[in-house]
Amino acid sequence: MTSAFRRAARFALATASALWLAAAPASAKGPDSLSELSAQVSDAVVNISATQTVETKRGKGGDMPGLPPGMGPGGPFDDLFEEFFKRRQGQGQGMPDMPRQRKSSSLGSGFVIDPSGIVITNNHVIADANEVTVIFNDGQKLKAEVLGKDQKVDVAVLKVKPEKPLKAVKFGDSDKAKVGDWVLAVGNPFGLGGSVTAGIVSARNRNIDSGPYDNYIQTDASINKGNSGGPLFNMDGEVIGINTAILSPSGGSVGIGFATPANTVQPVIEQLQQFGETRRGWLGVRIQNVDDAIAETLNLGATRGALVAGVDDKGPSKPAGLKAGDVIIKFDGKPIKESRDLPKLVAATPVGKDVELVIVRGGKEQSKTVKLGRLEDGEKVASRDAGDKDKPDTSGPSSQTTLGLELSRLTDELRARFQIKDTVKSGVLITAVDPRSDAAEKRLQAGEILLEVNQEAVNDPADAVKKIKALKDAGKKTALLIVANGQGDAHFVALPVE
Repeated sequence: MTSAFRRAARFALATASALWLAAAPASAKGPDSLSELSAQVSDAVVNISATQTVETKRGKGGDMPGLPPGMGPGGPFDDLFEEFFKRRQGQGQGMPDMPRQRKSSSLGSGFVIDPSGIVITNNHVIADANEVTVIFNDGQKLKAEVLGKDQKVDVAVLKVKPEKPLKAVKFGDSDKAKVGDWVLAVGNPFGLGGSVTAGIVSARNRNIDSGPYDNYIQTDASINKGNSGGPLFNMDGEVIGINTAILSPSGGSVGIGFATPANTVQPVIEQLQQFGETRRGWLGVRIQNVDDAIAETLNLGATRGALVAGVDDKGPSKPAGLKAGDVIIKFDGKPIKESRDLPKLVAATPVGKDVELVIVRGGKEQSKTVKLGRLEDGEKVASRDAGDKDKPDTSGPSSQTTLGLELSRLTDELRARFQIKDTVKSGVLITAVDPRSDAAEKRLQAGEILLEVNQEAVNDPADAVKKIKALKDAGKKTALLIVANGQGDAHFVALPVE
């Protein structure tokens, strides 16, 4: 190969590389610098110091005046301290085990959304604090009033009184955030002070089972202890999430952090500012997931929706005509792909609104209109004592076996043995489950109550066996059971009848 040919080949390769780089999107290699964005938003991000006064007993396990925390009894030199106090007690000089007050502090992050002094953070940062202090970038410290807090989406609204308007940031539309978008996290990790980390949106709508409204934004921007309550910014300087949790075996960042989306938290913040409490919509139904077997049994055509496992007698769905076994596939015009979609939509809908539901019942779609109640009112009603109810007839056959389940009537003796509430007034008791059966695989247990077979009530073991046999004779592959625990909370289970 001649030198001229080699020079020509290198030139062609360099030209092709330059053309490829020119054609590639600028965002693919990331922003050149985040310094301008960081400078733009950092003054609106604050540190939160929360102090709780607790009463402790002085003695073994407590701190001692004049010693660093953890160096007194109960610390690494516990044996030495125990021997020391034994000697003093022998001389009548033991330290009395008297209660005293002790302050417990926690640190987190927050951000200003209104120049007049409205600050947002996580509920778990301020929790049961007696005193909350907001610390700004310039070192200014202001005492904060808690306007309201909500445990379910883990948010708190604070109010400070500044001498001059504060630097504030705005919420953005978190629904527009896409996987791969660049994000900036600002906060107070490990109490070090204002720190900035960058990353991308790793995933959306994450459910980590931390609450009923989980739909977190996952990010690989470093989030550590102390970042809680801080903002997650998009590249326009808008808050698209509140940094809330991390997934970490070690307790430090491993690149999996979670932020509550702005669109989830904004309605809650508005309610807390206006009322000092939340006012969520309430449907008054217990729901569960629809699996493939249940979808086939109910002729849904596809695995979708939220299966109604029970209807609250005092809830808004009862007068609207909803029943156990209905599958809600649309709420207020929005499709329900899986059961966890429904609580989020209901909670975000105004109390008192007339909402159209599309349900599937008997394989056919129907529309129902429900006037939403208030969730908090429903929770208060549910916490009251339901009182004694009539007990079922306990005469008849003692036990029967079907589908790997041993079924018995609800006698007083069995109620006491399995701790069945008197409010459970119908159905037959599961007294044993064959460990080799499909019922065991579906985690049915002794002590649960079989209420219905294919949406028909069962009142004695023989009745249940008869209904299962009728399904087999009709060539059905699956039996849809409603099963309740000893407290009366019901759910559906689909079992093969073969």
